[in-house]
Amino acid sequence: MNRIETAFSNAKSESRAAFIAYLPAGFPTLETFQDTANTILEYADALEIGLPYSDPLGDGPTIQKAGERALENGMTVAGTFAAARELRKNSDKALFIMTYYNPILATGEAEFIAGAVAAGVDGLILPDLPPDEADTLIPLAEQAGLKLTFLLAPTSTQDRIDLVTASSTGFVYAVSVTGVTGARVGIPEEVPLMVGKIKASTDKPVAVGFGVSNFETAQAVARVADGVVVGSALVTAAARGSGLPELCAEILAGCKK
Repeated sequence: MNRIETAFSNAKSESRAAFIAYLPAGFPTLETFQDTANTILEYADALEIGLPYSDPLGDGPTIQKAGERALENGMTVAGTFAAARELRKNSDKALFIMTYYNPILATGEAEFIAGAVAAGVDGLILPDLPPDEADTLIPLAEQAGLKLTFLLAPTSTQDRIDLVTASSTGFVYAVSVTGVTGARVGIPEEVPLMVGKIKASTDKPVAVGFGVSNFETAQAVARVADGVVVGSALVTAAARGSGLPELCAEILAGCKK
């Protein structure tokens, strides 16, 4: 069983959804990223390490600003790998790099995958790369043992659901809204229906993100999904420099089925 499978299996054994957290590499600062990430991993089952990018089309203002700060701090692709490598020394939990495709293309697919594997990363989450355009990346990742996660949205057709669930080897990421990331006051009513359609196509874990920010929204997702993804709310707490452990504990409590 790999670390991703372990994350979901351990959560299921505790009658809860897995808590998957997001934090940009190099944020809040290059020096404090490790302490912040380790604090989150005291509660979360897995961490998405965001690779800061200059044109993050799927990110809302909170994560955009965090990415801009990380870039200003000097974060790079190599720096992101180094951050993951250092984090792996202290944690055996599942680590992902969440990245847009352009940095992979600029680095070279084979080189990027080799760098991620060498850093101890378990998988990549690819918000802007559909699997039907990943025909070279998919076999390279498979050969390297690196899991890939593609995204689905409420507007995804059945054909798209079938393609994404078949191609995702880590877990299936369901976006709760047809918009950008960001903390919201509630989870859209169509989320249970969307998750149900996805689960009818696969037995792989399904996690829901975009909009989870507190106990109530985490609980709404945990009732129907295998994983709860939280980003903007954690980024806000990390930037503020207070309340992060309390927020993580609140979200973990909300992940109970």
